[in-house]
Amino acid sequence: MVCGWGAVAETAAPAPKTGLTTAHAAATPQTTKALVDSLPQAEVQEIINLLKSNYLNPEALSGPEMERATLQGLITRLTPGTSILQSATAGLTGSSPFHSEILDNRIGYLRPGSLSKQTVGELDAALKKISDNSLNAAVLDLRATPASGDFESAAEIAKRFCPKGAIFFSIKKPTAKQERIFTSNQDPQFQGIMVVLVDQDTAGAPEVLAAVLRSRVKALIIGETTRGQAVEYTDFPLHDGKVLRVAEAIVVVPEVPPIFPDGVKPDLETKLSAEDTNEIMKQSLDKGISQFVFEIERPKMNEAALVAGVNPEIDAMEAAQGKKQDNQPVLRDTVLQRAVDFITTAGFYKTGPASN
Repeated sequence: MVCGWGAVAETAAPAPKTGLTTAHAAATPQTTKALVDSLPQAEVQEIINLLKSNYLNPEALSGPEMERATLQGLITRLTPGTSILQSATAGLTGSSPFHSEILDNRIGYLRPGSLSKQTVGELDAALKKISDNSLNAAVLDLRATPASGDFESAAEIAKRFCPKGAIFFSIKKPTAKQERIFTSNQDPQFQGIMVVLVDQDTAGAPEVLAAVLRSRVKALIIGETTRGQAVEYTDFPLHDGKVLRVAEAIVVVPEVPPIFPDGVKPDLETKLSAEDTNEIMKQSLDKGISQFVFEIERPKMNEAALVAGVNPEIDAMEAAQGKKQDNQPVLRDTVLQRAVDFITTAGFYKTGPASN
């Protein structure tokens, strides 16, 4: 395999004897992978031979270099199916706490954080609170859930929302005759309008959970396309503490397009920078996430303010403007805002406008 091709020139020049067809020489610029994939197999070998015979630095195409280029190219092409890591813990983002609250007295907000048995227990308590308040809409926010291979916990969470007997997903290993199938053996704890939030860092068990909820309870997915790591990995130790991580089993959700390697595509695509998302997640642990969606009601003019000779409405406006002038804009969770807007609209059409 050949790596490191340059871009195809946009201006056609007299074609030297390169072995490339006229069609290839005149092709519009594409990614290296797309160009390589477009070549007939015989021409791939022809190009390798031409490089070996004509490239200005023959040592760059020696046996060891060709082997390294092959390995590099394989890892690039197979991503996210395989990777070489500095250590088994490289890339891990640590734990993330569970968080829940009630938005605007009508929407249950659930953020599982790290998937675990403890997460499931905390989710049960939050769902009981949602039930006690007779809420019929919920948002499951998976944006702060670290990449995980804990598919058992993902299935346990799905049981809280999906009908009894539903098949969630299966894990298939090419070398095994049997597959592991995950289903629901209990009645759901919540039945209502549901929205799931994801982003480009949602990977593994969390993205499988999102796909299951869309398939089984028609949950709306909002955010960005997920990472496409719906597989089980096995780590092989290498020299100097490095690790070769290889996907050995794939997760399949029935009647759902493959999640690996292209990810779960949202129903409504909404982007928020990773920096803003992380800051919102961090601040919401202490102050709640409602502040990043709903405008805080400004103080109103009253008799006490008149007597004191102040105007709280103007003071609040100037304070907000001051934050902008100090390059500290008010953070807004536009992804969650889309979810709230959808739930509001869906609720309106379900119940209809209030009668006069």
